[in-house]
Amino acid sequence: MKITVKELRLILTVDNLDELIHFYRDTVGLETSKEWHEETGNGIILDAGRASLELIDSKHAARIDQIEVGERVSGPVRLALRVTERIPEATETLIEWGATSVAPPTTAPWSDVARVQAPDGMQITLFATSTLEDK
Repeated sequence: MKITVKELRLILTVDNLDELIHFYRDTVGLETSKEWHEETGNGIILDAGRASLELIDSKHAARIDQIEVGERVSGPVRLALRVTERIPEATETLIEWGATSVAPPTTAPWSDVARVQAPDGMQITLFATSTLEDK
């Protein structure tokens, strides 16, 4: 027997919620699905459209880091966002709004890519094409 998953959600607990809402909603362009402000805490759910869970072993993570950055730098969680803009322009936009460059745009075997670090420390790979596009 198996279950049926209707949504994949990555949950980040952060100390600078307002800054990151601005970054992910207003700069990255994720749309608000739900937002709450309560005595027990604040939060927001941002819709990323299509989500996927990529599971890789540490050997493959090291290979990806080597191709995208030149050395092993990512932790156990990294976001990857397929963007419609050209990778250099998308990278510059995120940097203008608080991200820092981890590695400049490059061409990987699977796509044009760039790696940035969001204000919360999350590493983000921007990519142009996906094997999921035609599915």
